[in-house]
Amino acid sequence: MAKNSKKANKVQLCIDRDFTISKVDERIYGSFIEHLGRAVYEGIYQPGNKFADKNGYRKDVMKLIKEIGVPIVRYPGGNFVSAFNWEDSVGPKKDRPRRLELAWGVVETNQFGLDEFMDWCKKVGTKPMYAINLGTRGIDDAKNIVEYCNIKSGTKYSDMRIKNGAKDPYNIKLWCLGNEMDGPWQMGHLTAEEYGLKAGRAGQIMKLVDPTIETVACGSSSLYMDTFGNWERIVLENSYDTTDYLSLHTYYGNAENDTPNFLASSVAMDQFIGQVISICDYVKAVKRSKKTINLSFDEWNVWYHSNDQKVEKWSEHPHQLEDIYNFEDALLVGSMLITLLRHADRVKIACLAQLVNVIAPIMTSDTGAWRQTIFYPYMQASVYGRGEVLNTVVKVPTYESKHGDAPYVDSVVLFDEENETLTIFAVNKDLEGDYELTCDLRQFAGYKVVEHSMLTHKDLKAVNTEKKPDNVKPVDFTKASKVEKGILTSTLPAKSWNVIRLAK
Repeated sequence: MAKNSKKANKVQLCIDRDFTISKVDERIYGSFIEHLGRAVYEGIYQPGNKFADKNGYRKDVMKLIKEIGVPIVRYPGGNFVSAFNWEDSVGPKKDRPRRLELAWGVVETNQFGLDEFMDWCKKVGTKPMYAINLGTRGIDDAKNIVEYCNIKSGTKYSDMRIKNGAKDPYNIKLWCLGNEMDGPWQMGHLTAEEYGLKAGRAGQIMKLVDPTIETVACGSSSLYMDTFGNWERIVLENSYDTTDYLSLHTYYGNAENDTPNFLASSVAMDQFIGQVISICDYVKAVKRSKKTINLSFDEWNVWYHSNDQKVEKWSEHPHQLEDIYNFEDALLVGSMLITLLRHADRVKIACLAQLVNVIAPIMTSDTGAWRQTIFYPYMQASVYGRGEVLNTVVKVPTYESKHGDAPYVDSVVLFDEENETLTIFAVNKDLEGDYELTCDLRQFAGYKVVEHSMLTHKDLKAVNTEKKPDNVKPVDFTKASKVEKGILTSTLPAKSWNVIRLAK
């Protein structure tokens, strides 16, 4: 990948404080917990564990989630939700039924459910993004669960919530209308027209119960679905007036061990977002609507390491989809975060899938919890990626990939005027060559480098484990950045994720 030259490779960022894309919606740093594998049981919830509080919530896991600052968590699925009866998950635990969980071939005990999730959200400092079952169930159940969650009292389901111990309504404001209904694997799979009509009717009746809620309709499960494009168009044609967001899902892998193409996957993600925006705006134009549909990229990540993992049929919370992430995965996650931020005008919600144990940045055992490699770009973006995304002109060499021309350096710049901070996220995808980054800061007089954090490793396949939890972690690289005569100059080492923070 690297260019054989004695001169440093260069990337130039051109910014103007008045040329902005959008203010970042904090929900872009959301995540996802599904009843799958050890995400819930032995993940966020493990009664009797030495780290568990009196409610069974893992305190060590909560600490790491708070470190990230996860603003929303999508729950309870995922494929799981398409045959899930929400009523099974509330009320006295001794009365809750054990069910065959058909999506993943296990048994669901329902010992952690809706009421526990809402309590857990409060303790961890996050908000819920609740998905309803539009696979095996329909609009009547959609109405009932909104009543249970959001009506104060005096009705069947609001009084049921109070009886179950929650006096105050949960006031869940963000609702997913099913999950991946375009997928033939989905229980209750529908055609685009069938789903669009069902989602539109569900959204309508849910908003009659609580007009303040927002709804997310299912878009395509990936860019590569045969129905992609037509699915989005037909769904929106049938649900536009009651839908607020359209979902996107995508995962990337490196089973071929082709790192340059793998790291270029963010180019495909960028194309995916652009195409879905175009479809949303096409339907808006045809309908002559003043309403704009924004995007919820509510499943995204690297996923391929655990594809061959075997699971015993009808077991309880087995080790399932437990990808052990390596250093190059962290680089791509960084680039994917940058891609989301560059579309902050339309991508208002995004969920790294998932949060604990299952294709996740956090792993647990009975004896502890630790950060996977992908934890770091996700956490740093969430903590520091606030304010306005600047419309940045980037001058950088590219290389050919199966996704099209890919920049050697992915970057985005954010300006937080209130806190007087300027933040640059940058991924150098060149496996051999350092890059010299320059940026004219004449409009940011008095700004100085306060930190340059850098994540790299000599081994692209390096991982973090319980025994070696800090094998891959960021280091202070502030010495590599300086501002002189209004020009920022920074060194971006080969194969690295960088966070450069400036302030007055």
